[in-house]
Amino acid sequence: MVGAPVQRVQYRYGTAFKLQVVSEIESGQRCFEEARRHYGIGGGYTIQKWVKRLGKNHLLAKVVRVESPEERDQTKALQLKIRELESALAKTQVRLLAYESLVEVAEEYTGLDFKKNFGPQALSVQKSAEKNAEQR
Repeated sequence: MVGAPVQRVQYRYGTAFKLQVVSEIESGQRCFEEARRHYGIGGGYTIQKWVKRLGKNHLLAKVVRVESPEERDQTKALQLKIRELESALAKTQVRLLAYESLVEVAEEYTGLDFKKNFGPQALSVQKSAEKNAEQR
């Protein structure tokens, strides 16, 4: 008969057979294509679906984290503390910048180097600078 539709044969594989094929692939004995050819499995994606559904290797790449509600609360509290500390650090950095600017302006105004002349020796240097200023 010309033009008669060709009926396609659909195979159903048992779970034990599928598990055997999947275990061979996961253990490295065969790759997908070798297993397909060896067992005469028609579809190119069939074995990949079996591995995805029945295999265990897909779990290795995932990190499963089990934590209690107390641990989750503690994690949230620690994250909040980190945010607070970062905010405090930013404020301190701004304050430090302001103080450094203030020191620079004071150095320009007085003509003294506050950064180098700090401590007991600074008083004698300051007094000599004041005497020099009075003499001018």
